[in-house]
Amino acid sequence: MGDLELLLPGEADELVRGLRSFPLREMGSGGWNQQHENLEKLNMQAILDATASQGEPIQELLVTHGKIPTLVEELIAVEMWKQKVFPVLCRLEDFKPQNTFPIYMVVHHEASIVNLLETVFFHKEVCESAEDTVLDLVDYCHRKLTLLVARSGCGGSPEEEESQYSTPIQELQKQAELMEFEIALKALSVLRYITDCVDSLSLSTLNRMLSTHNLPCLLVELLEHSPWSRQEGGKAQQFEGGRWQTVAPSERQKLSKLDGQVWIALYNLLLSPEARARYCLTSFAKGQLLKLRAFLTDTLLDQLPSLADLQGFLAHLALTETQPPKKDLVLEQIPEIWERLERDNRGKWQAIAKHQLRHIFSPSEQDLRLQARRWAETYRLDVLEAVTPERPRCAFCRAEASKRCSRCRNEWYCCRECQVKHWEKHGKACVLAAQGDRAK
Repeated sequence: MGDLELLLPGEADELVRGLRSFPLREMGSGGWNQQHENLEKLNMQAILDATASQGEPIQELLVTHGKIPTLVEELIAVEMWKQKVFPVLCRLEDFKPQNTFPIYMVVHHEASIVNLLETVFFHKEVCESAEDTVLDLVDYCHRKLTLLVARSGCGGSPEEEESQYSTPIQELQKQAELMEFEIALKALSVLRYITDCVDSLSLSTLNRMLSTHNLPCLLVELLEHSPWSRQEGGKAQQFEGGRWQTVAPSERQKLSKLDGQVWIALYNLLLSPEARARYCLTSFAKGQLLKLRAFLTDTLLDQLPSLADLQGFLAHLALTETQPPKKDLVLEQIPEIWERLERDNRGKWQAIAKHQLRHIFSPSEQDLRLQARRWAETYRLDVLEAVTPERPRCAFCRAEASKRCSRCRNEWYCCRECQVKHWEKHGKACVLAAQGDRAK
């Protein structure tokens, strides 16, 4: 697994075997937290393996033990918790947590799972091992991309402005909103990897992608809005590596990774034989798809030569008569995870929130110290620096940082002034992390 190793093969096998689904009311509990930590370790090891090109043991273990459907169910369950329970929890009058870390772990859980799926879905056997849950995953990606398009029409991605969010709950809500943008971008990559398998997907999945959700037209809208690109202070920026980065003038014609994912997904959905046979080219679809011709410049074709085939398809489409919407009677599978979870918990959202407030999100100081120790063991700094090789950012102003908090060694700062200003927010977490380290 390379020079830097987080998990031994036997440990990884044990963690993968132990993965299971949790009811919504147990999210944040002791057993759930243990699984969250295990997932983070698997996530980091999978990234290390992929980066070092040392094979993909995590991906192989997930396929061997049939755990991809479990990950998909956990992903959709935490998505539902964030939509249905988290807002109710924040509105409870007696919800005044001294420390929001336990809740943040639940909010962050969706990002952890979708990041792991993005890493392993590169391999086609992973998509095949998802079995019927690939339908649920397609629906999940569609929900995220629809929100991404809607957000780009309302001013783009949210900005992190800590000074405007004074209370811990308001800060937590803002962090969840910021995280949602990054999750949607990960969902785009997962969807692209699913389209790589389009010729082996079930007819129900193909119909879901092409007819129910009309993903080709949604992807055209993403290219039009390009929510991962923006102009800031007269400079072009792209969202990459978890932050906005200024693009040098000489690099502006270079295809970004996210634009590339959209183009490859469109290529797969429009040119693969199975998809072409089933996609109904209505007048609306034709109008949307022909917008792509404006983007297919010589510069783009030089970077993705295979798009010349797509250019030919569009030239032919421009001369083709449109088709009326199909009205065939088709018996098909439908996604069931979201519907089942909603049915099982309908009318119980407030009860779940109150239960979690009393029994999960109001830990004692001793419990927090123990949890801080576990977090310190999970998020090893040498591993974090390996999976995020870019320069650390200041926790207060987000500039490049070179100084680390000497007490907890977790946060980075560009100067002493920023560290002092951030202490009000960082202080309690710093003390807990330092106590956790001393307890080892």
